[in-house]
Amino acid sequence: MNKILVVLLLITLKVSAQSPKDKEAILNVLEQQRLAWNKGDVEKYMQGYWKSDSLLFVGKNGPTYGWQKTLDNYKKGYPDKAAMGVLTFGIKKVEFLAKDKAFVLGSWHLQREKDEPKGYFTLILKKIDGLWKVVVDHSS
Repeated sequence: MNKILVVLLLITLKVSAQSPKDKEAILNVLEQQRLAWNKGDVEKYMQGYWKSDSLLFVGKNGPTYGWQKTLDNYKKGYPDKAAMGVLTFGIKKVEFLAKDKAFVLGSWHLQREKDEPKGYFTLILKKIDGLWKVVVDHSS
């Protein structure tokens, strides 16, 4: 086997052999976000995101850059607990792209008094200062 294939195989094995604790930590970030949302606490929900101007959120209105702008958009779109409803996630896949980067595919569902919006999301999380944070969120 040539050296390039061996290196690629070792990299693939290393990424695939990511610690179960990292997967658990990522799922915990999402669970803490869900709990905060269901309490109507958007600021606490935002703790799962990277607090940076480089945070990327892509939704129905296109891309938004920055933690503060993302928070402002959440507050505008979900001004009170009734608008926020009760959030549930369905995690379909957690895949490690590197030792400190992961991809998550999931579904979201809001139970509200008058409707039940739902959709899907893809996230990229990065381990920053020992904590997993969402750095890219594409929700539809």
